[in-house]
Amino acid sequence: MVRPTLLVATLVFVLGVPVVSASDYEVTETDEEIRIRTPQLEAAVRKKGYTSGVARQSFVDRKTGFRDPGFGLDIADFILEPGSDEAYRDKASSDRIAYEFDNMVHGKRPKRLIEGPQICTQARELHPEVIRGKDFVAVKQQFKYYKAAPGKKAGSVWSQVLVFPLGKRYFVSMDKIDSVNPSDAMFLRIDMPGHLRHKRGDTFTRIYLSYHGILPASEFFEDFPPDGKFNYRRDTNPLPDRFIRAYELRDPETGEVGPWLAGMTLEPSVVHEAWCHQRGYVCMIEEFGGRPIQPGESFRAAFLVGYFDSIDEMNEVYDRYQGHTGLEVTEEGWRLMQ
Repeated sequence: MVRPTLLVATLVFVLGVPVVSASDYEVTETDEEIRIRTPQLEAAVRKKGYTSGVARQSFVDRKTGFRDPGFGLDIADFILEPGSDEAYRDKASSDRIAYEFDNMVHGKRPKRLIEGPQICTQARELHPEVIRGKDFVAVKQQFKYYKAAPGKKAGSVWSQVLVFPLGKRYFVSMDKIDSVNPSDAMFLRIDMPGHLRHKRGDTFTRIYLSYHGILPASEFFEDFPPDGKFNYRRDTNPLPDRFIRAYELRDPETGEVGPWLAGMTLEPSVVHEAWCHQRGYVCMIEEFGGRPIQPGESFRAAFLVGYFDSIDEMNEVYDRYQGHTGLEVTEEGWRLMQ
């Protein structure tokens, strides 16, 4: 069943400058997904299949026509902590919650899963809620983990908020965990902004990591593990002023260079570890949290994901929103919180 909602813009000119005084967006909802269209962006949020975040290749910059080339943006996985699960891995494997390391996919750093399953691939169905505001549209969704490692409980809740403000080429988001388990250093794994599919750099020209610099596409022609190159760890790297990860898009058919697609973590200190490595595609996993937590407590991070014409523009927008970890939204409006 399709439930289209179209709100038509009314523009008021003040001193010759157009001001949006009513909503200008379209939301189309089916049993499979929610599709959002604003004057600046298009995006889809899946209800079934590969869920969480903005669906793969649905995020369109209407200014340039470019779209994300990966598997989705702000995609959620599972809850982890430092340490090894080798002592009980066989038991955990039968419940599909084992974590193997010292390999090309996960690198050498020991980690173990606390709760699963991986939301994006195994939740299979979410029930997102659309919130329509005067000058924005938002989506809220959540998932209760139902698998746990031996000695742990299942039942922690992941929640996500996505806000698409009118007049912007980006969305603002938050991921949050309400935990039922204690941990000395619990963290959530997400894709931020998202993985980057390519064939020897045909979909991008370069990558920007605010904690490292600019990297040419040629750095990602051959596979290497997460801790091989360009890995960020809070316990070993200096805390950056900004935490921005972005790639400059390229049209694989024409070679035309497009905008930057960036993912910004608005409070750098929440990042526990961040990967940028090649494993058939550029893998841009981020883990946030990594601090002590008790049952009944929560941790969260806020992000900004979207299109930009330059690194200077990214920095300017980042500085406008930096320092926040929470995001609250109602029909009356939305706000970032520290």
